[in-house]
Amino acid sequence: MDLKSGYPWWAVRNGLIHAFPPLQQDLRCDVLVVGGGITGALIANELSRHGHDVAVIEQRDIGWGSTAASTALLQYEIDTHLLELAQRYGQDAAALAYRACAEAIPALGDVARGLKDVDFQRMDSLYLASCHRDVPRLMAEGGARRSIGLDARWLGPEALRERFDVEAGGALLTRQAARVDPYRLTYALLQRLRRRGGHVHDRTVLHSLDATARGVAARTEAGATIRARHVVLAMGYANQRWLKQRVARNRSSYAFITDPIDADVLGRLRTTMVWESARPYLYLRATGDRRLLVGGLDDAIDIPARRDRRVQSKADQLMKQLLRWFPRLDPVPAFSWGGTFAETADGLPFFGPHEQWGPRVHFAMAYGGNGITYSMIGAQLLRARIERRTHALEGLFGFGRL
Repeated sequence: MDLKSGYPWWAVRNGLIHAFPPLQQDLRCDVLVVGGGITGALIANELSRHGHDVAVIEQRDIGWGSTAASTALLQYEIDTHLLELAQRYGQDAAALAYRACAEAIPALGDVARGLKDVDFQRMDSLYLASCHRDVPRLMAEGGARRSIGLDARWLGPEALRERFDVEAGGALLTRQAARVDPYRLTYALLQRLRRRGGHVHDRTVLHSLDATARGVAARTEAGATIRARHVVLAMGYANQRWLKQRVARNRSSYAFITDPIDADVLGRLRTTMVWESARPYLYLRATGDRRLLVGGLDDAIDIPARRDRRVQSKADQLMKQLLRWFPRLDPVPAFSWGGTFAETADGLPFFGPHEQWGPRVHFAMAYGGNGITYSMIGAQLLRARIERRTHALEGLFGFGRL
């Protein structure tokens, strides 16, 4: 599955950090994680550090799928507003989902602590009203978030002009966001897994699964068999191939990154990510080396060749939108790319077993606008299920809600 187009920044910046050996012989473990991107790495790390014997296999090189194209804005905000989620599932469930996302940000900081050059940094998040008719909706959303204990302050036009040099009818400002280099974090976690005694094998393709009440036998295309008590399918958007039920639709998103920008010119954008209420929305955030990473303009394209042809024109449109919001910037674009992402009907992910495969095959589908935040929650949720403990979100983030 071709998941990206153009020149994704993380792969350009970091290159192929490390090659893990393909699996060439049979293997036994407690949990097999299929997928060597950021989601699989976070799940493997969570299980390993709590005593589980974990093996990871990846069909490509590690991190070379959608992780390489991720823009890695870590936010508690879900693409589906709290108010809308409450209408769907009730106030308590919506509050639980939002609070879990807020708690996932410091949890990701704990995971990244001590790892070299992963560029984890706490940031603010500025959610702009794209037009004046969005102002009442965002004000109501901010009130709903504050009512459940989340940080969401309203800034009016004058405050936005003074603090961010941006013209808008209003915006929500929160302190619960962060950035990271997802590609380096993935490698760092899986290299640490190896040092703990776990197994990591790239260029190893899953061919078939045979799940019973006592365990799962996973066979690779090269003929090796991995016997595990549980299997976690963390193959990103390729996960849908293993389900008969359609649970999401694939789309494409686009991004570009600039050359480094002087700190005085960036101003508060050094520590504040920005996104807007329009759909599809523009978003941007700075990197540790003072580049601006700008993305958005999602579309319904799920054909790699068509996405390839759109990368440059989408990057040009993103630049125009960026300068509409921040006309005093003078950014120089360096690399642009596009990538696949999946969208669920309610903006929520899926973690856990599906009736098609039984209780020992778990899916990790961190779909939506804040996939890495979801992945952190999913790692904790899946560990609870594997350890036969309940998790408060297993119903809302599971297939049962369908």
